Amino acid sequence: MSWAAAEITDTLTHPFAEPVIRLGVTGLSRAGKTVFITSLVANLMDRGRMPQLAAAANGAITAAYLQPQPDDTIPRFAYEANLGCLTAPDPKWPDSTDRISELRLSLRVQPSGLLAGLSGPRTVHIDIVDYPGEWLLDLALLDQSYAQWSAAALTRAKGRPEGDAYLQQAQGVDANSTLDEPTAQALATGFTSHLNASRAAGFSDCTPGRFMLPGELAGSPVLTFAPLPSEKFARKSLGREFERRFESYKHNIVRPFFRDHFAKIDRQIVLVDVLGAIHAGPAALDDLRNAMAGILGAFRPGRNAFLTRIFQGKRVEKILFAATKADHLHHSQHPQLTAITQALLREASDRADFAGAKTAAMSIAALRTTVENTVDHAGKPIDVVRGRLLETGKQAAFYPGDLPDDPAHLLSPARAGADKWLDADYAVMRFAPAPLTLRPGDGPPHIRLDKAAQFLFGDKL
Repeated sequence: MSWAAAEITDTLTHPFAEPVIRLGVTGLSRAGKTVFITSLVANLMDRGRMPQLAAAANGAITAAYLQPQPDDTIPRFAYEANLGCLTAPDPKWPDSTDRISELRLSLRVQPSGLLAGLSGPRTVHIDIVDYPGEWLLDLALLDQSYAQWSAAALTRAKGRPEGDAYLQQAQGVDANSTLDEPTAQALATGFTSHLNASRAAGFSDCTPGRFMLPGELAGSPVLTFAPLPSEKFARKSLGREFERRFESYKHNIVRPFFRDHFAKIDRQIVLVDVLGAIHAGPAALDDLRNAMAGILGAFRPGRNAFLTRIFQGKRVEKILFAATKADHLHHSQHPQLTAITQALLREASDRADFAGAKTAAMSIAALRTTVENTVDHAGKPIDVVRGRLLETGKQAAFYPGDLPDDPAHLLSPARAGADKWLDADYAVMRFAPAPLTLRPGDGPPHIRLDKAAQFLFGDKL
């Protein structure tokens, strides 16, 4: 068959094929990706709360059902168990995941427009690939030598939780001494404790990611290294072995993930706990800005020969940065949260010199846990949210503080290295999921989950 004939045949048959959308879902520092995936699937199967997803609003989606995923070697996302946690009489948050998983949701869609008269309903498969955000941040390591990574990691550690303790530990070691495995393990343990403490305190850029999510690799040499303050090491020394293990980490852990999974993603959502970073302070918010720039760099592989080869000209088409936990704010403050997220994305885009995919930012709550109230405080009305506290189960009203209308009021002191916010104090509250009573055809309550779905894959339906 000639090239022209093949092209014509492909054009004619393509509308009747079953398209597959590979949707990558990842999150930074407890942003809630397990709940996001669970609620997204539930709301696509029962679409009564999805008016901003055009294909749901106009009835084009006629059915939705789960099917076996195409990748037999990847664990299945535990959708049913997670949904059971959220919809139980005494609901609770499902356990977070620390590994890659996948789920296939298939939608029966009635074509519209010119194709409506040519074919019946078609099936669109959405393969949801769930993976830890820490793995995505590891991509930046591929462009770094051990000396470069060490210098950056040691600089970041200053002043962060348990960072100064690790710096003191590293300075007390002779990197050119003969490799001693107990010393290597002690350094790796100290550095890992610093990473875990930093992540718990709201920092985002904590690499290597597998140190915090080791799984079956716990205790292996590929996770037994740490940054050291020297650039040249003697043969058979501790520093030289750490340098070798760092390269092994890139070769045996980072590269296979991006080659086998990341490079196949069509659309991507990155869930970000912007409110948590604001509460943690200027340093955490600036660290989030740096992490977002690093993430965008992962989608623009031109400078790295390895990434250029595995992408082979294919690029992710859309990337959504979603600020989660919008239900912790009264709706009157949602525009400010979205504006801050958009400003973080814009700065990250500029720093990453990013182009090629459509990006967006919005504020969402995959599962709404609160209701809104206005209460009197010191003779003035204030807008609050009310929900069930995670620790006690009691109902409480919560006012987190007013977010500024101008994102620069937060981003400027963050860039300048301020220790704290000068004119405001931002609080966070941990809410438990509320008991649900769902009408037939309705999925769990949410905020703008349908708008996120429309951006990510609405054009394919």
